[in-house]
Amino acid sequence: MSIIGIGSDIVKISRIEKLAERYGTRFLERIFTENEIGYASAKARPALHFAARFAAKEAFVKALGSGLRQGINWSDIEIINNDLGKPQFKLHKHAHSASLKLNNPSAWLTLSHEQEFALAFVVLEI
Repeated sequence: MSIIGIGSDIVKISRIEKLAERYGTRFLERIFTENEIGYASAKARPALHFAARFAAKEAFVKALGSGLRQGINWSDIEIINNDLGKPQFKLHKHAHSASLKLNNPSAWLTLSHEQEFALAFVVLEI
């Protein structure tokens, strides 16, 4: 196995709170999938979970090495949790195609957050 890309991102949670307040569902639906919106909205502090997922999406496109090129939209990258709560990627449309071009690497994801910031780290491995 070899690492083909790494990415990290840190997001100020208050920034996501302000965007959600200002633009409401228009902002959320542009960036997040229906499942992500449902997951984060059910939490005591939704912005914390939205910020972590936003950081994960940023870290993923950095690991790809392409940014949001190749037609990738934010909602093409979905963060889901397995039965134990471990976050992982579910790729759609152009993000899935970009991953296939790299021989469909395994994507390792970790999220962390505290009062002010959310952080994501991604490793792509084939």
